[in-house]
Amino acid sequence: MSPLKRPTIADIAAAAGVSKGAVSYALNGKAGVSAQTRERVLEIAARMGWHPSSAARALSDGRSGAIGLVVDRPAWVLGIEPFFMQFISGVEAGLAATGTALLLQVTEDAGAEEAAYRRWWGERRVDGVLLVDLRDDDPRIALLSELGLPAVVVGHAAGAEGVPSVWIDDGAAVRETLAYLVAMGHRRIARVAGPAHFVHTRERGEVFDACAAELGLPGVECVYTDYSGEDGARATRRLLSGPARPTAIVFDNDVMTVAALSVAQEMGVSVPGELSLTAWDDSELCRLVHPALTAVSRRVPEHGRSAAAALLSLLDGAEVPDIQLDPPVLVPRGSTAPAPR
Repeated sequence: MSPLKRPTIADIAAAAGVSKGAVSYALNGKAGVSAQTRERVLEIAARMGWHPSSAARALSDGRSGAIGLVVDRPAWVLGIEPFFMQFISGVEAGLAATGTALLLQVTEDAGAEEAAYRRWWGERRVDGVLLVDLRDDDPRIALLSELGLPAVVVGHAAGAEGVPSVWIDDGAAVRETLAYLVAMGHRRIARVAGPAHFVHTRERGEVFDACAAELGLPGVECVYTDYSGEDGARATRRLLSGPARPTAIVFDNDVMTVAALSVAQEMGVSVPGELSLTAWDDSELCRLVHPALTAVSRRVPEHGRSAAAALLSLLDGAEVPDIQLDPPVLVPRGSTAPAPR
């Protein structure tokens, strides 16, 4: 059996008994055909399964009908990272009604990420991009400006003038988390963070330090990681093997917290009897383990939807301001308890 032929404007014109020019006017919403003809053409086009060619549309109006997202992390890390799965689902939900596609690429170094932006823009593959994991003095901002590639930053756009952002202020959740742990008697609190060069890692750390000083804590020891479970496990072993073992650890994602729970069991450290664990980002992982993990909950899918909507508005020529979403909240569960005496 031969494959079905993609319907063309000529096929629609033949079925409707009108010229190809009339079909073009009707499909593109232009004047030149009666309302009755337009309605008949649209009905026939829908019945035949006709959709506009993205290549033809790019030639006619310069739009590709797609936005891009590059995640510069190892693919195996991304595969187990609940944050990005939830974020991407939110982006897709925001794009669904518009017919806009999401082009996703995973890279493992900054050079490959920058090359992806150049290739996408040069080949007219995307109309704009979502920029994640902003870094201090981020070279991608200058690159996108040089290319003229529209972008929206996902996160606080510190130092990214002229680029709108959709972000969540983590400061309130940091303060709530530390105050909660201190109220339960914890004084030796550590943090296992993501990469040190990410803006959100640094900004969260600044709030941790300031809040620790306000609460009279001796300081929050911080270990930086790549967000993976393996790195989170290594950081936990290091902290629990030290001379002043913490009684509480706050992790920058849920994958590392789950790994830390396994390490505590391996080392014979009771959770939460001897050690309290708190995760950042409340995914299903936090509720599937035992004890269930106390977590800072952010509406990650909503973040994705809002970022997609902001980028689409920017592409339509609107002035897009920075958008601050609702702050995250602490959800206490079984992995936290009063500090051991």
